[in-house]
Amino acid sequence: METNTNKIILPISIIIAGLLIAGAVYMSGRPSANLATNTGNTAGQSTAGQDITMAPVTSADHILGNINAKIVLVEYSDLECPFCKQFHTTLHQISDAYGKNNDVAWVYRHMPIDSLHPKSRKESEAAECAGEIGGDQMFWNYIDKIYAITPSNNQLDPAQLPMIADQLGLDKAKFATCLASGKYAAKVEAQRADGVAAGGQGTPYTIILTGDRKIPINQGAIPYDALKSVIDQLLAGK
Repeated sequence: METNTNKIILPISIIIAGLLIAGAVYMSGRPSANLATNTGNTAGQSTAGQDITMAPVTSADHILGNINAKIVLVEYSDLECPFCKQFHTTLHQISDAYGKNNDVAWVYRHMPIDSLHPKSRKESEAAECAGEIGGDQMFWNYIDKIYAITPSNNQLDPAQLPMIADQLGLDKAKFATCLASGKYAAKVEAQRADGVAAGGQGTPYTIILTGDRKIPINQGAIPYDALKSVIDQLLAGK
């Protein structure tokens, strides 16, 4: 088991590191404040063997795919982060490509960065309210809609939150009551703190769970081909 893990992790680290370097060149013209550096981990490398403290994935999480999938991607995300918006599309592509065969599942957790995007917390609470009223698929629909319309970088008008609910067919009165109550503020904060405890210092921050391994990928909008290469290697090594 130990030898097999090392054989898999090393090439994965090389793949991620190389492709993230290329990605860093591509994104060098963008505002760097939205892509914090994880100083405790070399860019793109796995820290296999390092203990990662994070809440276990359960049925209480928002999951696209089978909770018992071979690979579970746990994403900590900020709804006003432009890189999260970009990566959200990538993860939908991964889910479409690998979810049907229960190879990959995607878990979404909130990680608002208040210093950059103070509006993000309320948007996260709004998504939770949507999920409460309309079910888990409605949570995903609401998240998708926010990413589709927000200009990012704290520019979404909060007045649009109930409008989104209405467009998705939710009961506006119930939604407004839920959002005003702040009942999901503690959940959003707990997930944010969990992401930080797991090593996240920026968003998006993703941890790959497979078997008994936790493989953190440094924050950033990793290109589809890069993430696909990692997933293909992990699936081939099982």
